[in-house]
Amino acid sequence: MATVPQSNASVPPFVQTESSPPPPARLLRLPEVIARVGLKRSAIYQRMSEGRFPRSRSLGPKCAVWVESEIDDWINGIALK
Repeated sequence: MATVPQSNASVPPFVQTESSPPPPARLLRLPEVIARVGLKRSAIYQRMSEGRFPRSRSLGPKCAVWVESEIDDWINGIALK
């Protein structure tokens, strides 16, 4: 009769432990940002230039993205005011 090696049963494999790296930041394209915040493209870029909206990151000449956590923080900040 063969024995099966015991795994660490106290920590399920999907639970993040202290030594696990944080999950990578999720990046949002403009259509998803528009859908989440309810602003049009021009309003988003106007607020960005005024420093009242999270800045986009450029991934290339025609690819702008926003960090999801920054958009969520902005939404939550607006909701608290």
